[in-house]
Amino acid sequence: MRLRVLGSLLRVGHPLAFAASPGCPFGISGHSRYHLRCGNLHTPNSPTGGSSWKRFWPVMHRNVRYNCRVIFLNRRILLIRPKMALANEGNYRELRWFTPWSRSRQTEEYFLPRMLQDLTKQETVPFGDAVLATRDTCIGSEICEELWTPHSPHVDMGLDGVEIFTNASGSHHVLRKAHARVDLVTMATTKNGGIYLLANQKGCDGDRLYYDGCAMIAMNGHIFAQGSQFSLDDVEVLTATLDLEDVRSYRAEISSRNLAASRVSPYPRVKVDFALSCHKDLLEPLSEPLEWKYHRPAEEISLGPACWLWDFLRRSQQAGFFLPLSGGVDSAATACLVYSLCRQVCEAVKNGNQEVLADVRTIVNQISYTPQDPRELCGRILTTCYMASENSSRETCNRATELAQQIGSHHIGLNIDPAVKAVVGIFSLVTGTSPLFAVQGGSSRENLALQNVQARIRMVVAYLFAQLSLWSRGARGGLLVLGSANVDESLLGYLTKYDCSSADINPIGGISKSDLRAFVQFCIERFQLPALQSILAAPATAELEPLTNGQVSQTDEEDMGMTYAELSVYGRLRKVAKTGPYSMFCRLLTMWGHICTPRQVAEKVKRFFSKYSANRHKMTTLTPAYHAESYSPDDNRFDLRPFLYHTGWPWQFRCIENQVLQLERREAQDLDGVD
Repeated sequence: MRLRVLGSLLRVGHPLAFAASPGCPFGISGHSRYHLRCGNLHTPNSPTGGSSWKRFWPVMHRNVRYNCRVIFLNRRILLIRPKMALANEGNYRELRWFTPWSRSRQTEEYFLPRMLQDLTKQETVPFGDAVLATRDTCIGSEICEELWTPHSPHVDMGLDGVEIFTNASGSHHVLRKAHARVDLVTMATTKNGGIYLLANQKGCDGDRLYYDGCAMIAMNGHIFAQGSQFSLDDVEVLTATLDLEDVRSYRAEISSRNLAASRVSPYPRVKVDFALSCHKDLLEPLSEPLEWKYHRPAEEISLGPACWLWDFLRRSQQAGFFLPLSGGVDSAATACLVYSLCRQVCEAVKNGNQEVLADVRTIVNQISYTPQDPRELCGRILTTCYMASENSSRETCNRATELAQQIGSHHIGLNIDPAVKAVVGIFSLVTGTSPLFAVQGGSSRENLALQNVQARIRMVVAYLFAQLSLWSRGARGGLLVLGSANVDESLLGYLTKYDCSSADINPIGGISKSDLRAFVQFCIERFQLPALQSILAAPATAELEPLTNGQVSQTDEEDMGMTYAELSVYGRLRKVAKTGPYSMFCRLLTMWGHICTPRQVAEKVKRFFSKYSANRHKMTTLTPAYHAESYSPDDNRFDLRPFLYHTGWPWQFRCIENQVLQLERREAQDLDGVD
């Protein structure tokens, strides 16, 4: 018994759940074709509008709001399946809006609103945890989070004879997450057999998350169809021709599975007078298993944030982006993301994507425009600006200019010294005192204040030029200001509040420095941008302190008192491993014991937590950033921690100190015992 199964992706904003077209049961087009389509309801005026925890239809049943999947056939609703496991951690707060359906394997009658009764000619439909029984197979539904739970519904459904599992998911992109998603689906069908169709959202829903597709069709532990992880297409359909007898023979050989199946409680079955297969299907050639092709993390960065930027640009109705380009790795990586976006837009238009063509014509305000060259398009939608001060070096200016030329951006060079002197002059006029940099004999407070003035003036200048630079060139519209602070700097608070890291959106705000460097190296090879070589080789610097003999003397890692590699470790231990100061110290004793003494590890941990806690308040003002790392400090929704801490951590640091003393005494005793 062979059937062709199809899984499809819809971009965020398409109001489809489990869809079938008129005359095509379950989306079946011709014999033995099975379509799965999943989407979400994106209505800004609904309780969930504009946020990322709505994936399906909100349905009120007995005055309780459920997150539901609606399954229909030929204009008749077969089943309303409420979600049983709600996502309520990390980026999701689904319990804020919905209640999980807790009555496993039970259904009730749901009275349809009169408007739907007129359309479907039904008064009531089944509501609850049930499966669909066709004339030739049994189909079950999971919804998003349910696949990730310890005891997923597909386990018991499979034991009860369900052979096809469908999942309409809203799973957001995180670097290296595709492996987990593929493993979950393949393991679901390895232990229990069956066919699994996973459809996932694509696109940005107006927030920090990007949904990256990765639709797939799997059977008995093998992948038979793989969807793209990132693309600008609104709809993507996957096809595989599979034999249900392969599922049955696979299951029959697993005695432990059959023993468990003999004891399982049955699911209510909604009988559907339709068959997914017919005798002619024997002529259909079967699909062959394939090896999943994963993107490297650097390639994920080149695609995911670029697609996110595209969705923000086309939905915001702005005419492009404005980016302060400093000549460093972070702003260069941000510029490369816009260039990557231009490459993807040109490729989509070349492949006949009319939606993308219409959007880009709207953005550039030219109805006959057809983008062909990424550099030319970049010149239309990206304005870069090098904002020099007396503390800026010629090298960084040259690097920024060279990169702008190679990607084709409209580049501006300007000097902010007059504005800096004017602001500092106001302070001197009022107080009668003039602050000095540390190298000039000033205090640390004076030194920091003079750095912050420069950083904040750059933010003001960026917004002024974003609003008026196109006007000065006779073009319409304004520009979205792009930030370029990476996740490590945000975690430590190594940024000035309301400086040029303050922007409309930040495509690299969830990406670590080490991953960004790998991405820049990827751009050198893939995009042929040799200007990035010198940017990658240069030490990271804010260039806010006076130069020494015309050369940069200030570096980021020296200012922070730690390396970016160390920051990535701290970030993962703090958020992913949920460690505090003492727990982190214990972990790092093992990780770094071969290169650091216990005293050195203790000092590193204390330095990190002191600076992290002192600067935690800055997280409340972070520019909305693409969520790409599981250790993001974004306090908007992902990291719900206080922003006011006791920076001395008295109890925790005392525990660390006691442990260090014990280890040092033990080491001294060991040395005394050696003759």
